[in-house]
Amino acid sequence: MKIKWLGHACFLITTDSGIRIVTDPFDETVGYPVPDVEADIVTSSHDHFDHNHVQSLRGDFQLINGVGSYYVSDVPITGIKTYHDEVMGQKRGENVVYVIEADGMRLCHLGDLGHLLDDKTVGEIGPVDILLIPVGGTYTIDAEEAVKVAAQLNPRLIIPMHFKTPVMNFPITGVELFLDKMGAGERVGSNELSVSRQDLADGTQVKVLDYE
Repeated sequence: MKIKWLGHACFLITTDSGIRIVTDPFDETVGYPVPDVEADIVTSSHDHFDHNHVQSLRGDFQLINGVGSYYVSDVPITGIKTYHDEVMGQKRGENVVYVIEADGMRLCHLGDLGHLLDDKTVGEIGPVDILLIPVGGTYTIDAEEAVKVAAQLNPRLIIPMHFKTPVMNFPITGVELFLDKMGAGERVGSNELSVSRQDLADGTQVKVLDYE
């Protein structure tokens, strides 16, 4: 599996069989280059401009934007109801967490999760190999909460997302605070990472991708 960070919460995930999955595409106001890639599957965690801009994508893709179980191009995907804030959606509405199963691994994209998980939701998510987690705060969980959510899900690989970079002006923090609180982390030096089940060591690795 190849995981390419396109900025913010948007990734291009390419399975070993060539299926292309794009998560949470954003529009031009976010600051990164607008994703202009071809997709077979697109997931959107919620209906905000920085997570649902499917118009820029190419291909005859299937859009998944809700809770439920899906099976597209031999890829099982599960959408799990959560919230965009700590008060059950009263501030910012609902958020869908997606679990994508491919290449013998379970990848979890948390979208704009705004709260710690309860036991029921942890059970619905199930085992996680790769966790794509927001860490910037303000609109999502912050660095300290992200560390706690990571402990709840106990993934083998963590890739932070939705944090401040020089190209954007959102009032969120950079990734450094999360790395400091985790006590570990490696900057890959690339916007793309190849991952196989054999690469995932015991314990939890943290890898930070660059953006284009």
